[in-house]
Amino acid sequence: MRRGRLRVYLGAAPGVGKTYAMLCEGRRGLERGRDVVVGFVETHGRPRTAALLEDMEIIPRETLTYRGATFTELDTDAVIARKPKVALVDELAHTNVPGSKNVKRWQDIEEILDAGIDVISTVNVQHLESVNDVVQQITGIPQRETVPDEVVRRANQIELVDMSPEALRRRMAHGNVYGPEKVDAALSNYFRVGNLTALRELALLWVAGKVDDQLDRYRAEHGIAGTWEARERVVVALTGGPEGDTLVRRAARIAARSKGADLLAVHVTSADGLAGGDPASLARQRSLVESMGGSYHQVVGDDVPRALLDFARGVNATQLVLGASRRGRFAQILSRGVGVETTALSGPIDVHLVTHEEAKKGRRPERSRAALTRKRRLTGWAAAAMGLPLLTAALAPFRDVISLPSEILVFLCLVIAVALIGGTWPAISAAVAGSLLLNWFFTPPVGQLTIADPENLLALIVFVLVAAAVSTIVDLAARRTREAARARADAEALSTLAGHVLRGEAALPTLLSRLRETFALESVTLLERLGEPTPDDTSEPAAWRIIATSGAAPCTAPATADTDVAIDDRLVLAARGRLLDASDRRVLEAFAAEAAVALRQERLQQEADQAKPLAEADKMRTALLAAVSHDLRTPLAAAKAAVESLRSRDITWSAEDREELLATADESLARLDRLVENLLDMSRLQAGVLGLSLQPTALDEIIPRAIDDLGPLRDRVDGDVPFDLPEIVADPALLERVLVNLMSNAARFSPPGQRALISASRHDDVVEIRVVDRGPGIPPEAHQRVFQPFQRLGDRDPHSGVGLGLALSRGLAEAMGGTLTPDETPGGGLTMIVTMPISSLAQ
Repeated sequence: MRRGRLRVYLGAAPGVGKTYAMLCEGRRGLERGRDVVVGFVETHGRPRTAALLEDMEIIPRETLTYRGATFTELDTDAVIARKPKVALVDELAHTNVPGSKNVKRWQDIEEILDAGIDVISTVNVQHLESVNDVVQQITGIPQRETVPDEVVRRANQIELVDMSPEALRRRMAHGNVYGPEKVDAALSNYFRVGNLTALRELALLWVAGKVDDQLDRYRAEHGIAGTWEARERVVVALTGGPEGDTLVRRAARIAARSKGADLLAVHVTSADGLAGGDPASLARQRSLVESMGGSYHQVVGDDVPRALLDFARGVNATQLVLGASRRGRFAQILSRGVGVETTALSGPIDVHLVTHEEAKKGRRPERSRAALTRKRRLTGWAAAAMGLPLLTAALAPFRDVISLPSEILVFLCLVIAVALIGGTWPAISAAVAGSLLLNWFFTPPVGQLTIADPENLLALIVFVLVAAAVSTIVDLAARRTREAARARADAEALSTLAGHVLRGEAALPTLLSRLRETFALESVTLLERLGEPTPDDTSEPAAWRIIATSGAAPCTAPATADTDVAIDDRLVLAARGRLLDASDRRVLEAFAAEAAVALRQERLQQEADQAKPLAEADKMRTALLAAVSHDLRTPLAAAKAAVESLRSRDITWSAEDREELLATADESLARLDRLVENLLDMSRLQAGVLGLSLQPTALDEIIPRAIDDLGPLRDRVDGDVPFDLPEIVADPALLERVLVNLMSNAARFSPPGQRALISASRHDDVVEIRVVDRGPGIPPEAHQRVFQPFQRLGDRDPHSGVGLGLALSRGLAEAMGGTLTPDETPGGGLTMIVTMPISSLAQ
């Protein structure tokens, strides 16, 4: 059975017309003769949307009961049993009522698709998991219903339902989205122009990313290697040289000329890994690219121009930025160079050759160290100086017996031995000296440097050439071996650095300690310049501050170090213990760049920690405004309506009516009083200024008063408190409020006919007060979330208060030195456990 196709209508905000567009598409399918049914559509009371449902087959919904309320959900099994061609299912990110077959509606849709049924659905951008936190920052309202981006990306077709913010606000004002009673609040909060503009941009960018994926997939499936200039992508090639910063900034300016252009940096390394750019420079340039919104990539290839172009074509780049060649004129005559070769092969990709200051200086090849150690070279010279005379003396008596070719081969063996021991120059010197000795002692006429036979001359020339070639090969092999060992050591050091990053060891002392151990240094110190740079401040300790150090005797200024690395204008890494050669310095610079990143991360974390209380306070204010906007108005409106009705002289009220209106006003004002009191207490808790009067308190006095304070709910609570319990340390008034909050919740959520229970018992030096109900309970993963301010589990009942009860109860309990923890009631339900310390007088 083929899998069904999913089509999703994506919108930036509620009311843009997603459901309307989905129903219109469904009706068009019916007109074309397709079997289309409505699985689940939420009209939200919009007449034009409801009108489209007329004459359409609607699958009956599944009815569920949760916490005493009745809800309807999509009946997945009924849709599959009906086997239509197309099913219309609204609200892809919807969370199903507990007890449903699946937790999320998108999981229901997956089952329908697996059954071979096409599905058309809707979703808003704020429900996408990847942008959920961004939406909350923009609107100040958390979105708890989310759908994984991959679910939407897998859709066969995504259609953006777009509408300008002004047009959407007009629809809102005309009552086409929400009822009249909600319009003012919506327009002044979530549906502000700025919010809608930002959400619209998020939706457009997300769909643009999906379109990019589809384009890349299409080009790959059809083998299209050419560049399609559907979107500007600028690639900058980095060698790790000092000109990299100039190239990156130039490429960023080119990308900035086109709205939405991408910036990508690429570095080509050789396949053998023995040659490459400066790691520290590449690390700094990578940070620069990422700070400008670009991305850094590294590819392997021996043919640099082709590797660059293969990468550029692979990412569908439109422009390629290269630096002008730093090679000398003679080298450019022998080879065209990377820039010219890349331009010749680029095809439709525009190539920019950027001049820079380093181009005038030319490329100075790095002076490499000798392939062999000094001891081996001296040994080679000694072997040549001593071996040639001894060999000559040994062969001289047999010059009439041994032919010249044999004598040349014996001398060649000595030259090869010298090459193996001492390398190129001792071997070449031995070859030249050996040819002279062969000419003088063994080539007719003997005792002269002249050669009578041309064949002997050819043999001596071949001898010298073979000896030079062999010695060069031996030296090259030794050099490659040394380079490979150095590359391996560098790789191990950089692997240590990478492991440091991956393990999250972001502390600077840890990084500096690893650097000190790697190079066997006495101390490594990260210094920061205090003021503006001056010509002679490198030797002035007062101009520098030690950020972090590892080892003994830290450096107080760059001049006091054996080796120092300038990270930027303000940071210097100073090492003491020994001088490092050029190859070691490259790895040291990589460590220095990582130290700068670690320092920046630490300071960003410090700034984030400082800003966190402000963000929490702002979040609290936002949540407070969002939560109390309805809960303050409702009791005020009810009390105002009751009082205005009583004052009206146009209606004559009976005694019963007047009593009912007075009761309504009294209840509304009491509810408002409780709300304001909770808000004030929560504010005092947040500020740490809540007044406490801790004293020995008897529970057999507190619990009965708390039950009496429940009002009409008192008959739904049973008490079981032993009279021999010891006194506890508490504020009687605050503890009573805690128990009232807990018992009112337990009584409200207990099933009809079931009574909540409050009990108490002693455990060591504490007393546990348990408030038990037999209601639906809460899942274990939500146990801590219910104690957050302004939380109503499931957000199903907006009329039950602002969600401060449990948060305030825990805050009051902890302020008195106790705890409040939730637990599951055996057999179903929720148990709230208040633990309070026993008074020392009762112990």
